[in-house]
Amino acid sequence: MKNRISNVMVGAPGLYTYGAMRIGGIIRDAGFHPHITRDISQLHGDQVFMSLYSTLHLLDPAIKEVVKRIQQKGGECIIGGPVSSGPEMVLGELHPDLVVCGEGEEAVRCILHRADRVDCPNCAYIEDGRIIKTEQKRNQDLSFPLPLIPDDIGAQDIRGAQTYIETHRGCFGRCGFCQVPRVFGRRIRSRELDEILKEVRAFQKKGVRRLALIGGTGSLYRSKDGEVNSDAFISLLEGISSIMGPRNVSCPDIRADCLTDEVLEAVRAYTIGWIFFGIESGSEKMLGLMQKGIPVDTVRDAVEQCRQHGVKPAGSFITGYPGEEEEDFQATKDLMEELSLDDVFISLAEPIPSTPLADLVCEQDPASDLVSIPHQGEYSGLHLTEAEARAFDLMLHADICRPVPRMTQDVRYQAYLHDVRKQGSDIRKVTRLLRTYYCRQ
Repeated sequence: MKNRISNVMVGAPGLYTYGAMRIGGIIRDAGFHPHITRDISQLHGDQVFMSLYSTLHLLDPAIKEVVKRIQQKGGECIIGGPVSSGPEMVLGELHPDLVVCGEGEEAVRCILHRADRVDCPNCAYIEDGRIIKTEQKRNQDLSFPLPLIPDDIGAQDIRGAQTYIETHRGCFGRCGFCQVPRVFGRRIRSRELDEILKEVRAFQKKGVRRLALIGGTGSLYRSKDGEVNSDAFISLLEGISSIMGPRNVSCPDIRADCLTDEVLEAVRAYTIGWIFFGIESGSEKMLGLMQKGIPVDTVRDAVEQCRQHGVKPAGSFITGYPGEEEEDFQATKDLMEELSLDDVFISLAEPIPSTPLADLVCEQDPASDLVSIPHQGEYSGLHLTEAEARAFDLMLHADICRPVPRMTQDVRYQAYLHDVRKQGSDIRKVTRLLRTYYCRQ
C-alpha cells in the first residue's frame, strides 16, 4: 500500500520545529525519503505533513493557499503541532484532509501505511459533514528514530538556540493557560539518556551550536509524583554539556517549586547559567484563578536560592487574565520590583483551546475583556486597550527594576509599544476564533 506514496514532505512555517523534525524521522524510519522545509511555499507531494505552532497560522492566507494547492494537485495535507488542541478550528479554517492531535508518532506511522483513518489514533477529520475524532492515546515508549535534521539548521535562531530538544513529556502542574498537561498528561514520561545524547550528537554534527531543553520544567526529567530526581537531571545536563560545551546549553524553564540545591549547581555548571520562572502574577488571587499552584513566597525563595548559587533568575508575567483588577496588577508590579530579575518577559493572556483559560474567556462578558476595552488611564493617548497598557507599563517597569537599571530609550519604547499592540491584535483574533468554534457550543 505504501508504494502508492512516492513523495512525502514535512514543513513548518518559518522554523524547523522539533515536532516537524521528529515526524520527519518517523517517516524516514518507515522507509520513505521525506524532505523537510521551513519555506511552506515549497511544500508539495502525495502526502504533506505540516506542523503549526501558532493559532494565528489558522488565519494565514498563505497557509490556506498551500493546503488548497496541495489538494488540487492530488496530494493529502495532514496538519499537526500545538494548533491540534483545537481540531475543530483547524478543520474549519484550513480544511486539511486530516488533523493529527497531540502525540503524532503512532498516527503518522498508521497514515503512511494507508490504513483506514478511523483506525489511526489521535486523528480528527470531517466525514459526511461531521467531525470524527479517533481514539486518543499517549505513547508509553518514547524511543524514537533520530529526527530528520536539515543541513541548514545551523542558520536557525530561536532565542539564541538553533533547536530545542525533548527530554520528557508531561507536567504535574495544572496552569490554566497551558496546554502541556492537557496534551501530554500530568504523569512524567522520560526518554532514555543514551537516546537523548545520540540525538544531541546528531544535531551538533549538522551544525547546531547551541540547543535548549524543550519548554516545560526541565528538572522533572525522570521525576515521579512531582518529586525532583536531582541525580537524573544532573546526569542529563552533564551529558549534554560534555558534547555541546556548558555555555552552549540552555535549560530555560523550571518551576519555582521544582528546585533543589543540586539542580541549581547543575544549571550553574553545565548550562549558560540562567533559569526562567513562570511567575505570572504577584497576586495570590490571580495565581488561584490561573491554577498556578505556586505561592508568591515560593517564588521569592526560588529567586533567592538562584542568587545564592550564582544562577541568574528571569521570569515571565501574564496580564489581562480574566478577573484581573487594578490591585492585582499593582501586586505584580510590586513583586517585579522586589525580585529585581535579570530578565523579564511580559505577555497578555492568550486563550488556547482545551485550557481552563479558554473556558474563562468563553464565560466572561466580552464587554469586560481587558484585551478589548480601551485604556482610560496614564497611557490613554497611546490608544491602547487596558491589557495592552498594563503590559506596556510592566515592560517599562521591568527596565528600572533590573539589578542594573537601564534607560528605556526611544527605540526600546517604540519596540514595547509595537509588541503590546501586536500581542493585543493577535489575541483578539484568537479570541474571535475561539468564540466561533467553542464558545457557542
